[in-house]
Amino acid sequence: MAAALEELVGDRIVRGLAVTKDGHALPLRSLVTIEAAHPVPDQRCERAAREALALARSVGPEEALLVLLSGGASALLTAPPPGLRQEDLARTTAALLAEGADIQELNCVRKHLGTVSGGRLASHARGAPIVELVVSDVIGDRLEVIGSGPCTADPTTFADALAVLARRGLRERVPRTVVAYLEAGAQGKRLETPKPGDPALRRVVARVVAANSDALDAARREAERRGLRAIVVSRTFAGEARVAGKRLVALARALCVDAPLVVLAGGETTVTVRGPGRGGRNQELALAAALALKDVPGIGLLAAGTDGSDGPTDAAGAFADGSTVARGRALGLDAQQALLENDSYAFFAAEGGTFRTGPTRTNVMDLVFLARDG
Repeated sequence: MAAALEELVGDRIVRGLAVTKDGHALPLRSLVTIEAAHPVPDQRCERAAREALALARSVGPEEALLVLLSGGASALLTAPPPGLRQEDLARTTAALLAEGADIQELNCVRKHLGTVSGGRLASHARGAPIVELVVSDVIGDRLEVIGSGPCTADPTTFADALAVLARRGLRERVPRTVVAYLEAGAQGKRLETPKPGDPALRRVVARVVAANSDALDAARREAERRGLRAIVVSRTFAGEARVAGKRLVALARALCVDAPLVVLAGGETTVTVRGPGRGGRNQELALAAALALKDVPGIGLLAAGTDGSDGPTDAAGAFADGSTVARGRALGLDAQQALLENDSYAFFAAEGGTFRTGPTRTNVMDLVFLARDG
């Protein structure tokens, strides 16, 4: 997005900042670039957040603030408020991820522990007009959830954030300073995030310019161009990755179609970490699908993240078919045990099903393709 902006209106950019995760930057002419950690924030994320706030405060009376927002901003623009440390935010994020918290739960907590999200970036712009162009990585394309909504009113509260920690069994496992901070907020001792109707947000014009539905529709058209019948069966798949993998395989098998078929689905799952292995939600979904496809001929699956990265790995996702489990067994690998240990990356790296694209520099959630012979 930043590179496209420079190409289109580069001579009108006064100053700017581009923040992305490690390995995803492009050379830019007029914008300062910061690479930082994702999904667990580090000190570079704090620097990026503070520079973004300073940039918003610097907008002059004859200027406008243009915000190009995509998924990942919740972590990449993370700086603690007074009373908390960046390490507190990192530990809390890691704990939520390990418990399989969904994006709404994650961002509810993060918005109440940060200084940029939940409409706060817009509130620093001091009356300047704000245009926000958004690439959506959340189901429903909700502006208050994408990137934790730095320019959007936040309907959640400190009490909601505490409820998320309680629901996930994390009140005793996150830093005590975090719980104390949220409790003070719930008691009215901390300033809440801007809510709907806040005057600071009235000057914001926001548009979603790309979403998972665009990727799904493009994939369907490409399949049809190649002479294949294509069906989009879900634009909102979510929940545990291992459960979603089994359900998508069952759905593909149940479709009564005699001709070759491509089944498409889009969304974003979660993983509850139970074991010591490495992987990502798409590789875990593919491994669960491989077990459901064991010895089933004529069906192949690809699950992948559109940003080219899946969890803390160099893979975008993985392929699976009816022979995946057997190929792993021939190498001394147990697919079921790998799933139990959340070790999908090691399994597919050895078996050969790893799908690598490198950084795509966009993010519209995940795609799953199931191809059936008929």
